[in-house]
Amino acid sequence: MLSLEPTKREQVVATVKQRSEHYIVLDNGITLIVTENDTADLVACRIFLKNAGARWESCAQAGLFHLMATTLTKGTETLTARQIAESVESVGASLGADTTADYFFLGFKTISVDFSVLLAIASEILRKPIFPAAEVELEKRQIRQGIRSQQELPMNVAFNQLRQAMYPNHPYGVSILGTQETVSSLTQANLLECHDLFFRPDHLIISLSGRITHEAAIMQVEKTFGDWSIPTHVHPKLDLPQLTPTTALRSVAQETQQSIIMLGYLGTSVNHQDYPVLKLLSSYLGNGLSSRLFVELREKQGLAYDVSAFYPTRLDAANFITHMGTAPENTAIALDGLRSEIARLSEATLSTKELQGAKNKLLGQQALGKQSNSEIAQLNGWYEALGLSRNFDRQFESAIAQITSQQLQQVAQTYFQCPYVSLVGPEAAITVV
Repeated sequence: MLSLEPTKREQVVATVKQRSEHYIVLDNGITLIVTENDTADLVACRIFLKNAGARWESCAQAGLFHLMATTLTKGTETLTARQIAESVESVGASLGADTTADYFFLGFKTISVDFSVLLAIASEILRKPIFPAAEVELEKRQIRQGIRSQQELPMNVAFNQLRQAMYPNHPYGVSILGTQETVSSLTQANLLECHDLFFRPDHLIISLSGRITHEAAIMQVEKTFGDWSIPTHVHPKLDLPQLTPTTALRSVAQETQQSIIMLGYLGTSVNHQDYPVLKLLSSYLGNGLSSRLFVELREKQGLAYDVSAFYPTRLDAANFITHMGTAPENTAIALDGLRSEIARLSEATLSTKELQGAKNKLLGQQALGKQSNSEIAQLNGWYEALGLSRNFDRQFESAIAQITSQQLQQVAQTYFQCPYVSLVGPEAAITVV
């Protein structure tokens, strides 16, 4: 049984006075985050594994963590896939695993009385999976089918060739699914080896939100995970290539009803001082019907079927992407229009009204994204998995509030000078660019 030392308990009490969340580090290194919420008789649990995910895959094993996520629940040393499914479904709960580039996670949601049952199942899945060979082969076939399906979608084709240009020899340059070749080469032995190397309690973050006290949560987590010891082997080292912004134009001819245009720029990691500024720029440019790209390129000029921008949160330099779909005969003029709108950010500052509107939209959506127990558990665990401050929400809001139009312009001048261009559409349309 694990126990908290008196000094740790005092730190937790002091923290609780300042926040609604309770943060506890158990003796085997597990970080437990508990948000008590009696609104509904539910508990949402998100279990994050940091220092894992596609970012840690070799090029030859791209898709390994995704395959692990799809097979992790297919059997353990004591439970079959059917027994796991029936145990979860019999109490009306939901449970599943997934991966991203920067972390791996397993989550479930249940009524509070069944929390201990689901936590025990989650522990068994995380600690003692066997990755049955037949299930592995079945999932590999389905993943390869998914990859083939993506290759038929113009938007996915455009994004895939864009990230390949932006991230050469880097995990961010490959789909989470992997490739046909790499997925075909993965084996049950690869999964078992990966599990042994990466799954360990001192990299585990258990984030809970719902009708549960932090005392009850500590007791249940200690009971379920308390005998999981930190392994003696050294965690693998991460060796990623240096990313250097440059320019590139790539195109794929496809007989589609529209041309897909994407412009990409290398941004920053979530820990960089320019991260909130780029987030604000992304929201202003392409978030919603009032965004600059939508108003200027769709409403005023009628060039876009759809147009948007996104800037994900990453541990390494994230890709700042703007994209649009347009009629093939408008490909060249639409590309010029997209470039022009981005260039305007470097050439002129936003008005006070434009700046405040962008801030309100971004912060409003952030607030709406943490209403349910599942969202709260997800965000708290996500911040911890990325190594961010436990006050990240408040720090981000404060940073956004202080951004000036001059800062937006300076950051645009820094990051938006070397565009990567990706085009997909009829050959006659994309060759005139």
